[in-house]
Amino acid sequence: MSKTFASMTNEQVMAFAMLDVPEACRECVIRDIMAVDKINYDEALEVFAKIAKANREDMLVKSFPFRIGFGLSFTGAFLSIPLVFHETTVAWFNQNYVLAELPPATDLETWLEVGTASWGWMEPVLGTVSFFLLCMQFARAQLKNLGIRPYFNWQREHRARNLCKKFPQYDPDLLSMYSKCDRLAVPHIMSD
Repeated sequence: MSKTFASMTNEQVMAFAMLDVPEACRECVIRDIMAVDKINYDEALEVFAKIAKANREDMLVKSFPFRIGFGLSFTGAFLSIPLVFHETTVAWFNQNYVLAELPPATDLETWLEVGTASWGWMEPVLGTVSFFLLCMQFARAQLKNLGIRPYFNWQREHRARNLCKKFPQYDPDLLSMYSKCDRLAVPHIMSD
C-alpha cells in the first residue's frame, strides 16, 4: 500500500489532485517538472520550491479584503457591548456623538438601566447593521447556491494565470490546479 504521494501511481495522484488535495496537486507539478526538464525528483523539488514561492507572491495583498472584513466585524461585535451597556462608554459616546440628555444617575445604577438609556440611539444603528448583514448573508447564500464567489474566484483565477505565465514550460492545468488549492492566509504545510 502506498504511503506517500511520491510512491503512488500517476492515476492515483491525479485522482487525489482532482479532489483538491494539496499534496497531490504538488506531486502532479513535480512529476511534470521531471518530465519537461528531464531531471530527478530531488532537483524537481527545488524547481517546485520556486513555483510555490512565486504562487505566494502578493498573497497578503490578495487576502486584504478578507482580513479587513474579519477585523471590522470582530471589532464591531466587541465594541457594540460597551456602547450599549457600559456607563462610562455610553456617557463618552453620548457626549461626543449623540448629544442626547441622559437620565439621572439614580436611573443608571445597573447595566440594564444603562442599556435602556443608550438603546434609543443604539437601536437604529444596531438594527440597521443587523438587517444589512442578514440581507448580505442571504445574498451570499444565494451566490453560493449558484456556485459564485466573485472576489475569491477572481483572485484565485488571477493567481493561477500569473503562475502559468511565469512558468509556461509546464502544464498549465497542473499549475493552475496547484495554485488554486493553496490557501490565502497561511500556506498549506505539505506532508510527504
